Order: sequence, then C-alpha cells, then structure tokens
Amino acid sequence: MVDIHIKQLLKKFGDKTAVFIPEYHIRQGEILGLVGNNGAGKTTFFRLLLDLIKADDGLIEMEYSCKNDEEKCCNKRIVPSQSEDWKLFTGAYIDDGFLIDFLTPEEYFAFIATINGMKKESKDNVLAFFQPLMNGEILGQGKYIRNFSAGNKQKIGIISAFIHQPQLVILDEPFNFLDPKSQNMLKKLITEYHDATKATIIISSHNLQHTIDISMRIALMEDGAIIKDLNNDNETVTQELQSYFEV
Repeated sequence: MVDIHIKQLLKKFGDKTAVFIPEYHIRQGEILGLVGNNGAGKTTFFRLLLDLIKADDGLIEMEYSCKNDEEKCCNKRIVPSQSEDWKLFTGAYIDDGFLIDFLTPEEYFAFIATINGMKKESKDNVLAFFQPLMNGEILGQGKYIRNFSAGNKQKIGIISAFIHQPQLVILDEPFNFLDPKSQNMLKKLITEYHDATKATIIISSHNLQHTIDISMRIALMEDGAIIKDLNNDNETVTQELQSYFEV
C-alpha cells in the first residue's frame, strides 16, 4: 500500500513555474486521474514523483506498507530524492525513452524481471494477464522494440510498468497510439489489476472519458497547480470537467 504526501512542491524552468503544489495527498489504493491542457504540468509532476528531475523546493514522501515484514522497504516513509527504495514498489511508463529499443520484448521483460529479483513463473503470469492487450502482436515476433509500431511500443512500455507487480503505478498518457479496442482493453486490465492488488495508480490522459471511467478521484491541473480535486462519485464530475474544457 502506498500513500503519497506532497508539501510545497515547486519546479521552475527559468521564470516559468512548471509545478507548484502547496499540499496534496494521494491516498493508498486509489486510482487518481490527472487531467489538464497541454503545458498544465502533468508530465513534469510525474517526473518529480519519479525523481527524474529535481524539485526547486518542497518534499515528496511515499509511505509504504506491506504484508511481508521481510521486504526491504516495508512500513517506511521514503523520500524519492533521498532513497532509491521507492523503486522496489513502483512501476512507471512516461514515454518511449523508458524502453531499451535494441532488445526484443521478451528480452526487455526478462531484464525488468531480473533486476527486480522475480522468478520466471511470476513474470510469465503477468505477461499472461496482459495477453489480451498484446493481441498476438508483441511476443514471438522476432524483432527489436525499435521496429514495432508506435501503438505496440506503447503496449510494451505499459506492460513493463506492471511486470514486477508494483504497489504504485504511474502512467503518462497510456491511451496514446492505441486503437479503440486496445484502449478499452487497457481500461479493463488496469481496473482488474487494481481490484486484485489494491495498488495506488496515477494516470494522466487527454482522453477525458477514459480517465473518468476508471478513476476514483480526479485532479485538474492548470499552470502547474491542482485547481480542482474531485471525487468521481457522481455525474456532476463529468459535467464539471466538460465545462472546463469547452472552447
């Protein structure tokens, strides 16, 4: 189980404030949808969460609770910028820069499993779970990741985020490049994974309806700030968001 506590988080690029979040709490076991126009700060926020860029100020704390007391980072508060323990329970896919494109998908998935200390059987079980999304187009193709279509690269990246069965999953625009059938299948698999693991899942997407369909809570970003924090429990959420994005 993963809680995320954000306090006075600030990131600037020159004179432009890319992210400023005075305080925010992402609760364990929820699916949070992050929405906003281009330039709202969603991807920068994700890169801060994943310690890919350094904040100018503020703090991100991840509170991790596990059932197995033998786990290295069990029941601890972790600051990603000060410890790498968060990597043990976090899976993420931001863009194809996360891929090792001179490997085949099989080699890439095996590499992720190996560095996470997984047994082959556990890795194969995850791949079997995502078989409907792969649709027979990923495994056994005999080619490197760089030679796949944009949509299939997207699928490989998304699946890689789940390989080690993380308790925190971060996906930036996961529906990009996917055909409608694959988008709907991905929504189904994310929901099923959440139901089975109670993982904390954070997704950003320009596809408002897909985000509403799977999210328990929605954060609306504008100019680097979270301007609305909405519980997705009634139709007024859809109306409020649609009204915000109307031309």
